[in-house]
Amino acid sequence: MTKEAKLVIKIQRLLKQVRCPRWLHHFGPKKYQVKHHLTALLSMQSFRLSLRRVVNLLGLLGIKVPTPSALCKSRKRIPASLWNSLLKITAGIENDRVAIDGTGFSTTNPSFHYVKRIDRKDPVKRFAKLSALFSLDSKKFIALKVRAKPRHDINDVNCLLRQNSSMKKLFADKGYDAEFIHEYCFHRNIQTIIPKRKNVHKGFYRRKQMENYSDEEYHQRSLIESGFGSLKRKYGGYVLSKRFWSIKSEIYCKAICHNLSLENRKIFN
Repeated sequence: MTKEAKLVIKIQRLLKQVRCPRWLHHFGPKKYQVKHHLTALLSMQSFRLSLRRVVNLLGLLGIKVPTPSALCKSRKRIPASLWNSLLKITAGIENDRVAIDGTGFSTTNPSFHYVKRIDRKDPVKRFAKLSALFSLDSKKFIALKVRAKPRHDINDVNCLLRQNSSMKKLFADKGYDAEFIHEYCFHRNIQTIIPKRKNVHKGFYRRKQMENYSDEEYHQRSLIESGFGSLKRKYGGYVLSKRFWSIKSEIYCKAICHNLSLENRKIFN
């Protein structure tokens, strides 16, 4: 069996586990199934290709794939619930030690050699904000929160924590040292490994959680930085999309490919 056939079968099994419908739409021509769209979109991120190039590549390999315009439309229409379900399945069920942090994906990727040749000033660097939950045991991404513009990391904490109920320890840097985070984790028997901010001593739940704080354990938080680095090295630290829903789908595809690469490196590496 070829690697390409294994890829299609793996995606088809994932869709069966999340009970995804066979078609993206209820009405309209039933020509391409959801697995065809996802195969092309995940392959696009895995091989770092454009829409046209991934369609040409998969077509040469004999894999059924929609047209570039159909793929461009489908990544806007795929619901966020489907991306979250696929991400959770690829991440696994049990994740005891979880780290939270944020990073950015550039929305502009000019050739700086060409920019210098035309005597243009340095382009304005814009980026989409990504906040993520990362498993320190399996090195996989558990949940994502994507924003089109930069925001403070603490704004996405509640949304991310609600998506994972199995963790026992939460690792974060000083930017996440907030009383409401300690309170949320305390009532759910989650130990926060978050260093105290300078000159901050108030807070009943902060003091309770600091009783079991350990500097040795906190240094394992840097694994999420390694995860972001691995994600950007393999699949690019930028996005080609311009609209928010396309940017969101593109980043989810990167994270899903990262999780799948740890399951079977022969396919996605």
